[in-house]
Amino acid sequence: MAVMSPATPTLVTERLRLRPVEDEDGDFLWELMSSPFVLRYWDEPPWTDLSRAQRFVDQSRSAASEGSGTRVMVERVADGARLGWCGVSSWDPTFRSAELTLCFGEASWGHGYATEAASALLDWAYEVLDLNRVQAMADTRNTACGRVLHKLGFVHEGTLREDCVVEGVVSDSWVFGLLARDRT
Repeated sequence: MAVMSPATPTLVTERLRLRPVEDEDGDFLWELMSSPFVLRYWDEPPWTDLSRAQRFVDQSRSAASEGSGTRVMVERVADGARLGWCGVSSWDPTFRSAELTLCFGEASWGHGYATEAASALLDWAYEVLDLNRVQAMADTRNTACGRVLHKLGFVHEGTLREDCVVEGVVSDSWVFGLLARDRT
């Protein structure tokens, strides 16, 4: 049986709009993903090649069309300002599982935007993709991300020791899981 690829959603919350990634997002994506400060806990170095922004846009489209996941840009409804992006990737319809990823710019930190956006995307993903489990990972130094995941109902399931080496820096990662039956 062929699995149908769900269209990337446009979702609106009280303060945010989540929408498909577009070519016009390239400049924002470049600024966000080339920032050493924003990406200091990321599992790859900051972008140094401007073409990475267009590749990100293209990969976002192909993941949606292949049915392996979806990425959405997150913007504030009040003024249209782009805040970051989040995605559900590695969708496996057999195991009914996927992985949550999110990245937000420094100006948006501490306002609850990541939690609000990820919550809306997770609601969509659990319903449309019929998920049983979503996994998320965070560098153990990124306590803010850990707090966001806990607010979303994720359970810390373990720590992968020294699983990332980015530009010579070795780090550990937390593994979090959220089961459909445990969603609040």
